[in-house]
Amino acid sequence: MTTASGISQVAVDRFVAAERERFLSRNPKSVALAERARHSLYGGVPMHWMADWSTPVPLFVERAKGARFFDVDGHEYIDFCLGDTGTMFGHSPDPVARALAEQANNGLTTMLPGEDAVVCGELLAQRFGLPYWQVTATATDSNRYVLRWARAITQRKTLLVFDGCYHGTVDDVMVRERDGKTVHRSGLVGQAYDLTEHSRAIPFNDVAALEAALAQGDVCALLCEPAMTNIGMVLPDPGFMQKCRELTRKYGSLLIIDETHTISTDIGGCTRLWNLDPDFFVVGKPIAGGVPCGIFGCSAAMADAMTQARHRASAESHGHGHSGMGTTLSANALAMHCMRANLEQVMTQAAYDHMLPLAARLAEGFRQLIDKHDLKWSVTELGARCEFQFCATPPRTGAEAEAAFHDELQMALHLYLINRGILITPFHNMTLCCPSTTTEDVDKLITTLDQALGELLAIPGARL
Repeated sequence: MTTASGISQVAVDRFVAAERERFLSRNPKSVALAERARHSLYGGVPMHWMADWSTPVPLFVERAKGARFFDVDGHEYIDFCLGDTGTMFGHSPDPVARALAEQANNGLTTMLPGEDAVVCGELLAQRFGLPYWQVTATATDSNRYVLRWARAITQRKTLLVFDGCYHGTVDDVMVRERDGKTVHRSGLVGQAYDLTEHSRAIPFNDVAALEAALAQGDVCALLCEPAMTNIGMVLPDPGFMQKCRELTRKYGSLLIIDETHTISTDIGGCTRLWNLDPDFFVVGKPIAGGVPCGIFGCSAAMADAMTQARHRASAESHGHGHSGMGTTLSANALAMHCMRANLEQVMTQAAYDHMLPLAARLAEGFRQLIDKHDLKWSVTELGARCEFQFCATPPRTGAEAEAAFHDELQMALHLYLINRGILITPFHNMTLCCPSTTTEDVDKLITTLDQALGELLAIPGARL
């Protein structure tokens, strides 16, 4: 069987069989909990994708702190996944833990603002350069609400996204580009209406496709990550993001930058680092130190346009109606107090100064392993995040990244690492360093992956 990785499926199957047995034998309590859970939790987990890891049964966690977590069987793990960015600054940072305790007896949600909200707005404006902010429960909510604002402001309906994008579970982004056409993302469950009526997908890094899509004059906004992170990491070509800004302005569309993952790049995200100048800016996951929270910011011009859009909607409904935005727990008191602590004491320049060099060390270690084992793979890195990919050169589009997938090999390597006390992000080979990550942690990951590749490649017929 031909694979993009250059590794035979037969060898992978043989390699992973022993690792599955190893996991089951060393994790009896997780095995027992998995059996118990299947009688009350759909798929045996509280959210079905938690069963999509490489382990033969879910790995049940007992506690986590910093760059470490411990499973119910007492094993310690170095965590390079960090809740897929949800705990980008480590598990339970002390200032956030204190904030949780402080707020616990002072009200969790009231539907009213406190001083924390004002401080958070001021800190967000200073950090990201946009003057006005709103707080939601998740980045998905932020993206959903910003899209509604964009349609109301421009009075256009079509959303433009990049093929392979990640913007949470907003319905409108669940599309892909295939042979120049926009189609539904595969595996979409329960979709009742045709998303392609009001969503359009184009390849990342394709300026001609970008201009052609915008030139149709019906695009309310381009919603994009400054670097793609969920289809496998894909970096923008030099000047591409500036073209996104230039062309959206030319054709009267808005630019929405979603930095929920790329916030690991710099204290001000790619938005400040690359001077992207968006109309709207979205972040979720780590902004409150692991407590569920999302935010979106807007320019002064957008704030004025939002007010005008509200006036139009009120006039059309004769003064009554609902914006369709907001949930009861949005901007709750607990999340606001934790976000303030996170912004003031955790998500600091010192944290980034620690994380970034470690990620660079890890990326270089991956490159040396690839050379050592004579593999036609590549490494993509961005800030505190890096990934090894099963292709000779870093991909430029979502389709190229997807073409390099070898799911079974990826899962086999992940399971090998888990069995030796290391966790990296599932679904692809991405890693993230946090303020608690150490040089020794990085070196252990490199050494253990070296051992895994050595054992795998020693299997007869492993190389294609």
